[in-house]
Amino acid sequence: MTKSIKKNKTINIEGRPVGDDFPPLVIAEAGINHEGDFNKAIQLIDAAVAAKAECVKFQCHITEEEMIPTDILPGNSPDRLYDIIKRCELPEEEELAVKKYCEKKGIIYLCTPFSRAAADRLYDMKVNAFKIGSGECNSIPLLEHIARMGKPMILSTGMNDIPSIRRSVKAIQKHKCPLILMHCTSMYPTPYEKVRLGAIAQLKKTFGLPVGLSDHSLGIYTCLGAAALGACALEKHFTLTRDWPGPDVPISMEPQELAQLVEGSRAIYLAQGGTKNILKEEQPVIDFAYACAVAICDIKAGEIFSLENIWVKRPGTGEIKAVDFHKLLGKKARAAVKKDAQLRWKSVAA
Repeated sequence: MTKSIKKNKTINIEGRPVGDDFPPLVIAEAGINHEGDFNKAIQLIDAAVAAKAECVKFQCHITEEEMIPTDILPGNSPDRLYDIIKRCELPEEEELAVKKYCEKKGIIYLCTPFSRAAADRLYDMKVNAFKIGSGECNSIPLLEHIARMGKPMILSTGMNDIPSIRRSVKAIQKHKCPLILMHCTSMYPTPYEKVRLGAIAQLKKTFGLPVGLSDHSLGIYTCLGAAALGACALEKHFTLTRDWPGPDVPISMEPQELAQLVEGSRAIYLAQGGTKNILKEEQPVIDFAYACAVAICDIKAGEIFSLENIWVKRPGTGEIKAVDFHKLLGKKARAAVKKDAQLRWKSVAA
């Protein structure tokens, strides 16, 4: 975290604080990778729990409420978007069962609504927070509708710039709704040079809000980089195996990658901050690694210390460390010094 960026307030998601003072919340984005199969959704939850993820996220689609019939293709699939969304719907009773299973397993359930009806369904399901996708970032009517519900919102910002995000933030904050922003690039997959991790700092500084990363690049590298830059949450598509069908599966993490992301992001969080000073815990290494002034031959009383009779050697347990070696040169020995003896200040004549 750079000095110029102040720590921002903490948001509470189902009892889990999310913000600069806590490890990143890793969100396993199951999304629609279940392809409308309830049993696959349950498998994804089990795999996320086994990987020690704290949160798994799904998508709530009520196709007729979120889009009109269209032949448009999403870009990451040869199928019509309308057909993809329709086949990936979970009926309301199954979505509720998925939420309850998450609660049973002790993992945070999140879900993204893509319509007013979907938001209302999730509210009736008593979700603790809403995750808003990048496509809805500038849908002010929907944002305000959800913000009025008073639940924390996590807002992805792909396909939006600072002015458009500012409008969205203003619309949400008008209703005093807790808010987290997620930097995102809406390319599937996202080339590394288009990820733009620098936007995390920009969003923090501009809006004074917790900021995370919703990532669509391959692998977990950019998420780990975001953790080092102070991202409060890391969201990435997740699948049981990339052999499953589905438009988002090729860019999704598998369980072992999710486990690595959870472990790695926590390690990076713990490694952040601090100042460059000597730790008391480093003293045992100092004792053997530092060098001290020693006699490299027998030295008689009155003899002048020079590069021919003294030098610096390990260990670091002597009184005169290597940094003060130059102070000895040209001084006289107060008493005789044996070869390999560590020099002491009382060995030096005034």
